[in-house]
Amino acid sequence: MKKLDKLIFGLNCKNYKYGDELLDIAHFTDQLAKENPEIIFTFSAPYVDLARICRETENMLIYAQGMDGITPGRGNGLILPDSLKAVGVDGVTLNHAERPMPVGQLVKAVYRAKELGLLVDLCCDSAEEAQMLATLKPNCLICEPTSLIGTGQTASEAYMQEIVRTIQAISEDIIICIGAGTKNGDDVYNAIKNGAQCAGGSSGIFAAANPQAVILDMLDGFKRALADFSRWRK
Repeated sequence: MKKLDKLIFGLNCKNYKYGDELLDIAHFTDQLAKENPEIIFTFSAPYVDLARICRETENMLIYAQGMDGITPGRGNGLILPDSLKAVGVDGVTLNHAERPMPVGQLVKAVYRAKELGLLVDLCCDSAEEAQMLATLKPNCLICEPTSLIGTGQTASEAYMQEIVRTIQAISEDIIICIGAGTKNGDDVYNAIKNGAQCAGGSSGIFAAANPQAVILDMLDGFKRALADFSRWRK
């Protein structure tokens, strides 16, 4: 399993942006990734925009927002993992609260992603769910209380610390991302302070009046964390 050993800035536009407007933000973020190699940037986009973003950026890891555990052939309307790989996608996020997957389908999707060499991020709501999903050996577990998604309210420090203890007791190789409600650099810093390796935003960035300004503010949170927490300096 590929190990990403730096702090990770995850951006997920969901469906807040698309087309040229989304591409402009992708170009902006890609330049930041080039200028800040001490941080890994991941960029998750709608399926229709993935090929274009993959072609026009080179410094970020590009993620699909989901896929199905199928092989080429039948499956009308489903998302074929092979097609994501073919256009240059680096990874996939599965089991988001807005696109949950039955366990059987999730296992198939994880298997197919690993078969193709795609990075796998799995979303979970609680420490108990994280414990279960960790058995699938994802690259990253994105942990966020479902009730806080899109609210601008972040998880409590107690939640973050319980998540970190639970996952690290199972495997220190799984990247821990704390999500939900992240809206600025202080939220990013707080997640890292409480044990997360990855933080970022969706609506906090892409629904903002000025997404680029929010990205810069969050990046400042990462830089402050790098200065204060030596374990992430490479």
